[in-house]
Amino acid sequence: MQFSEAELTAALTGVAKATLAAQDKDIRKGRVDLEDAWRDLGGYGRYQLLDALGTQLLPVLASLPDVPRVHGERPSYTAAQVRAAVEEHTDADGGRMRRKAVVLARTALVQTALAQLPPWQDPDLPPDLPPEG
Repeated sequence: MQFSEAELTAALTGVAKATLAAQDKDIRKGRVDLEDAWRDLGGYGRYQLLDALGTQLLPVLASLPDVPRVHGERPSYTAAQVRAAVEEHTDADGGRMRRKAVVLARTALVQTALAQLPPWQDPDLPPDLPPEG
């Protein structure tokens, strides 16, 4: 599937923030705002997180099958399509159980990334006008 740079950036950033929130107890408990924690990571900390996630997610996102794009909607994939793309890019290192766990975790990451994609805007259609009021 061909995604734009802006779509991939939004997807990867959304997954990185979700990962940060899952790893930090203070964010989960609501003691620290996610955006504040993201800003506090600093440029290099964000780079490290985005780089690690990007090496896992970007090849999978690029190998997803082409689906028809509908103006104003995100692309939709079945769980089987996402899982097949993840399995295609997962090494067999570490045994069957480890591979199964890696496939499950990466499938969840890819589904999170797909949920973070902005709705597609058809370049041939005029941009949506703001509501009158």
